[in-house]
Parts: sequence; structure tokens; C-alpha cells
Amino acid sequence: MARGPHTEMRTPAGAHVAVVVKGYPRLSETFIAQELLELERRGLALAIWSLRRPTDKAVHPMHRQITAPVTYLPEYLHRAPLRVLRGTAWSVRRPGFGTLLRTFLADLRRDFTVNRVRRLGQAFVFARELPATAQHVHVHYLHTPASVVRYAALLRGFGWSFSAHAKDIWTTPDWEKREKIAASTFGVTCTAAGHRVLAALAPQPERVALAYHGLDLTRFPAPPEARPPRTGAEPADPVRIVSVGRAVAKKGFGDLLRALAALPPDLHWQFAHVGGGEMLGELKAQAAELAIAGRTAFLGARPQPDVVALLREADIFVLPAKRARSGDQDGLPNVVMEAASQALAIVATAFAGIPEFVRDGEDGVLVPPEDWEALANAVNLLAREPERREALGRSAFARLEGRFGMAEGIDLIESRLRTALGSPAAAAPAARRAHGAAP
Repeated sequence: MARGPHTEMRTPAGAHVAVVVKGYPRLSETFIAQELLELERRGLALAIWSLRRPTDKAVHPMHRQITAPVTYLPEYLHRAPLRVLRGTAWSVRRPGFGTLLRTFLADLRRDFTVNRVRRLGQAFVFARELPATAQHVHVHYLHTPASVVRYAALLRGFGWSFSAHAKDIWTTPDWEKREKIAASTFGVTCTAAGHRVLAALAPQPERVALAYHGLDLTRFPAPPEARPPRTGAEPADPVRIVSVGRAVAKKGFGDLLRALAALPPDLHWQFAHVGGGEMLGELKAQAAELAIAGRTAFLGARPQPDVVALLREADIFVLPAKRARSGDQDGLPNVVMEAASQALAIVATAFAGIPEFVRDGEDGVLVPPEDWEALANAVNLLAREPERREALGRSAFARLEGRFGMAEGIDLIESRLRTALGSPAAAAPAARRAHGAAP
């Protein structure tokens, strides 16, 4: 029987992989849920360890199907003092504590933050509580979650691997990425652009592999047979434009609102955004300032079935991703592939991993990042051409079905996890991994 994802349970009795994530469950991380569910279906026993408790009010159906038990590490150390003290007291008696302390102090000199200290405390708790049946640890994200895992591994001597995605690649210093890759048994990442960066920092390029998330099309309905041939000429039947993503700078939603405001007055349209995020209030205020609030709807975070229903009713999907001032940027956003799963015409930026999937003029329309005028022009032209929208959407669906299915990426991850579970490298001393020994 499926259980709710918020329940903490005992870890599996037998050998298993411990999967460490920043937060669980998260509506914005369907790619992680998809991977966990498929690995379970293939017979891998998993246990989830999360650095944060959930903040989303809803969950995806996939989360309810995942049977792995979930343990939450203390997000704020002062809120779980006894747990942290027990972990600390246990850790200082471990043979690897001296190596850990030297590693941590070297990191702290280069990154003197409270966050760094928090990761050490979480590592003490994780190292103490991780059962011996966890024969390998796999962590999602190479920044803070991997810090916890790396520190704990120095205490316990377990083998660990990572999946790197987007922010963790582009905002983590090279020195830190290099040292974590060297300490890991293997890593995967989900775009060719990210792979080039990480492979160049690895002791051996093959230490890091490219594994696209892809999409499990069995979880999605077939695309609509046909969409209404809207052209935006009728006020009562406006062109429906949709975007999905957290309201953060790298998604470029501010550029999208400026583009929508610049559309010609004879084009009738409505826009819906799905996603939470820190900039949601700012975007609503911007829409009001641009005098388009009456044609825009900010729906907040929604579970995947609601998102798919919206995609099926839409005419155009838009995602103007860009690099944020912090250096953060997307990889290949899953929502682009989800739009393709419904044969929806895509307008996006030629940025990050998006062109690896969307070929300009074949599977969608690509414009330069941060160019709201070009974005407005692309949306305006496509809004008036229902036949072109249909052709682009069908091409995107065919590309998704033929080249970006889920199986290939999961095959690679499963193979490497099974090798790590059964290989001597998975139980090798931490010192050997810290010096970059090949898996």
C-alpha cells in the first residue's frame, strides 16, 4: 500500500542505497521523484534522507507511490540540540574525525558562513544515524547536500555518488566542485553544458557521466489530437499562453511579463503561471504596473496533474530562462519536456540546456536570453499561426519520444549504483577516495 511522503519510518532491514536530498517532497523536483520511483520499480531498496522538511502543501502522485522511508535531518541545529549533541559526541570518537576536522577547517577558511557550520552539524547526525545496511549513499545536488555527505563519509568511510543539476553546478566554486568530485565514486549530470564543466574538474573525465532526466511518458496522457485553431483575433477566445516554474530570477518571468505587455493591441491573449517562489509578489506587482494584471493569472504551486491539464488547454508554452545575477541558471528544465509531452508549441531562450532538446524552428522557437522584444515578437507571430504551432508541438513530442525518454538515463544510474553496491570501491577507506582514486 502506498503511504504518504511525510511519514518517517525505519530504514530498510537489508542492503540499500541512502539517497540524500535538500528537501522532500518538492513540487518543483519531479525529476528526482521520477528517478526514485523508477529505481524502486527496478528493485533497488532506497531510504531517503532530507535536509529540510516539505514546505509545499500539495504533493505529486509519484511521491505517494514511492515507498522509501524518509528521515529528516535537523534543518536548524538549535531546534534539535539533543540529536546534534549525540551526533557530535559520537563523531569525535571516530577514527576519521581528525581528517574531517582538517577538511572542514580548510573549507571554512574559503567559505566562512553559518551555512558551512550547519552542514557539519547535519553530517554528525547523519553519520551517527545512518544504518550499516546503507551500503552506498547517493546525493542530489553538489552544493550543500553533498557537503553533508562528504563530511559524513570521512567519519564512516562509505562510498558516495552525486547527481548535479543546475544551481549546484553554476554557483559552487570550482575548488569545492573539484574536491567533491574527487571524493566521490561517480557522478551524473543532466545537461551537456554541465557535463563539460564537471568532467573538466574531475580527476578522470569518466568519473562524471551525462544522464538526461528524460520523461516517463507512461505517466502522461497522449497529446490532444488537435487544439482549437485560435489566432487571437476574437476577444472571447484569446490565445492561451502558459509558463511553469518557480518565481526566481533565473526563470526570466519578468522578461516574459514585459514581452506580454508589448504584444499588439489587436492580439487577444491570456497568460497563466504555475509555481511558487520568492518573486511571486514582485511579479504580480509588475503585471499590475504594466496594466496586464487582468489578463494574467498566478496560480501558485500545483501538483503535476493540474499542470498537465493546463498544458493540454494551452496554445503556447513560454520559458525565458536566463542567468541570474548570482550566477544561478537552469539546466534542461523538465517543464519544457512536459510541455512537449502534450505536443504544445514552445517558445524559450537559447540558453543553458534548452537547445539540447528544442531545435530552433523545428521543435519550438528560441530567442536570445533577456531579449524581451525578441520574445514578444516570437509569441506574437506564433499566436497568429495555429498550423505552425501544431507542427512545432508535434515535432517536439516526436523528439521527446525518440531521444529524451526516461529509460536511458535511469539505465546508467541504476548500473552505476549496482556496481557501487557490489564493488570494493563502495567500502574503500575514505582516505583513498579523498585522493581521487578511480572507481
